Amino acid sequence: MAFFGLSRVSRRLLKSSVSVTPSSSFAVLQSQHKSLSNPVTTHYTNPFTKYYPSWNDNYQVWSKGKELHQEKFLGVGWNYRLVGGMSSSSSVLEGKPKKDDEDKSGVKEASWIDLYLPEEVRGYAKLARLDKPIGTWLLAWPCMWSIALAADPGSLPSFKYMALFGCGALLLRGAGCTINDLLDQDIDTKVDRTRLRPIASGLLTPFQGIGFLGIQLLLGLGILLQLNNYSRVLGASSLLLVFSYPLMKRFTFWPQAFLGLTINWGALLGWTAVKGSIEPSVVLPLYLSGVCWTLVYDTIYAHQDKEDDVKVGVKSTALRFGDNTKLWLTGFGTASMGFLALSGLSADLGWQYYASLAAASGQLGWQIGTADLSSGADCSRKFVSNKWFGAIIFSGVVLGRSFQ
Repeated sequence: MAFFGLSRVSRRLLKSSVSVTPSSSFAVLQSQHKSLSNPVTTHYTNPFTKYYPSWNDNYQVWSKGKELHQEKFLGVGWNYRLVGGMSSSSSVLEGKPKKDDEDKSGVKEASWIDLYLPEEVRGYAKLARLDKPIGTWLLAWPCMWSIALAADPGSLPSFKYMALFGCGALLLRGAGCTINDLLDQDIDTKVDRTRLRPIASGLLTPFQGIGFLGIQLLLGLGILLQLNNYSRVLGASSLLLVFSYPLMKRFTFWPQAFLGLTINWGALLGWTAVKGSIEPSVVLPLYLSGVCWTLVYDTIYAHQDKEDDVKVGVKSTALRFGDNTKLWLTGFGTASMGFLALSGLSADLGWQYYASLAAASGQLGWQIGTADLSSGADCSRKFVSNKWFGAIIFSGVVLGRSFQ
């Protein structure tokens, strides 16, 4: 009897707990509808300005692994973006913006520097452009061409010198970027593409930049001292070009030509490091081919900034050539391939080298022919593709010398 009594009481309690009157159901639905039609708006305060107050407040940082309070909403696994003028909700709804839209809105993809390096060294790594290796490739390839040309017939190029020049290219490119940012900090703040560079943005002070430059040059000197005396003098003489190049855009429409003279110095130095002397009939055409090649790729690159350059008052071949840019680039590209052929003839390379020249000509022609000079994104893609041009020439020199 006690059991049946307890059962009846429990059924009554259960029935009363789940029963809902029609009026109460309508009230619940009405309150839900009201809450949906009047969403709550929350305001987000950018915590990044706490750490870098000199940065523009319009930039929001979503950082993987940083102990900022936005992780409570997004979670640790998110890669960050620097977003200017765009809310997180609109970016999710509209999908990933096109590259050109990213350039205009200030969106920057996070690099491995932001994700994996300690915060104390990120500014220095960005100052050396470690997250943008294309500059190192463009500096290293003429060195590698020259070292491969200096190899004995039937032999591979010296791995020792290739390793030394590879490290030297990384250091010298970083030093060149540091010098450029120190001298151009007043200009970089006025150009969309460069205003977030470490010194221009205030992430590093000029004094810190100078100290970092001293370390880079000291390490570069250590590599230079591994070479013979002839190469030491020749290598040290390039510093005049390294320090003067960033100033050229203030005085001439041909800063890309000065860059070509600077960045291709390794075409002279690689041969002398192996041979102990210079062979003008081989290395001078090689050097001039590199200068013409630089005029091609860096003019394409300069078209990204031509509007800002006009506003700031600096000069470039992109502004000098204007609507005739592709005609000029065709001429410089043809001259570059001609000088490469002349260097190969002087070095008595095999037919494999000239086959590589044909392939490299196609790659260079593709760049010039398909480049959309009004699109910064396309100009950047064509510029970066020059690492493959350098690789094609290098493989041709190695094969032409190995099967000689």
